Amino acid sequence: MQEEDYILFDAYISGSLDPESIQAFENRLESDADFNLAFNNYRQAEAFLEHKFKNEEKTQRFKENLEQISSGYFKKEATDKIKLRRINPWYYSVAAGVILLFGVVIAQQFSSPTYDDFANYGTISLTVRGSENDLQNKAEKAFNNKDYKDAEKYLSQLLHKDQDNLELQLYKAVSLVELNKYEEADVLYQTIIQSPSVYNNKAKWYLALSKLKQKKISESISVLGSIPEDAEDFESAQKLLKKLE
Repeated sequence: MQEEDYILFDAYISGSLDPESIQAFENRLESDADFNLAFNNYRQAEAFLEHKFKNEEKTQRFKENLEQISSGYFKKEATDKIKLRRINPWYYSVAAGVILLFGVVIAQQFSSPTYDDFANYGTISLTVRGSENDLQNKAEKAFNNKDYKDAEKYLSQLLHKDQDNLELQLYKAVSLVELNKYEEADVLYQTIIQSPSVYNNKAKWYLALSKLKQKKISESISVLGSIPEDAEDFESAQKLLKKLE
């Protein structure tokens, strides 16, 4: 597509063309497949941005920036024909960049979130300073190295000695999810959620991620909606919730 074509697209959509130009434009849509495809892509991008960002402050800034860039290269005449200002040779790079930006925005908005996008469990610390508990060391090292098979084994052994330890239950549940043992993980998560502990909201967040990994979107949304505003993971939960709804 030439730069004149994109200006022509905008003029057609905005109703700036005279009847003769409109007829010529529509005839070209029927006879030129590449032109037709480019026009449809342009119209979809414009419609998406208008719908998605209407009345949002950030979109206004976005449009103002685009207008500032384009004002140096484009000029529409209020006549029955559109005239083009002399354009610097490197305009093509600018135009391509704008079109690419449209594509990136659309791709980001329509792409489905995945478990890996949000499953960042960080590192854990089970050992107490001065402690020589070899099993705790092994469990901590395995989990932090993402060796969840060994982590689940060592955490189970620790829980055998301290079965009510909710912190150990939480990390074991994460390991089980990573090993696709969802039902066992759910039992642990629900136990933690139903207890008045500091791990309550963390368990909700991790449970929502487990449901996301299983493609159980409605269940994930339900759990995300139960995470309170004062929870550490509230912002992440809201971000995921907006992508899922």
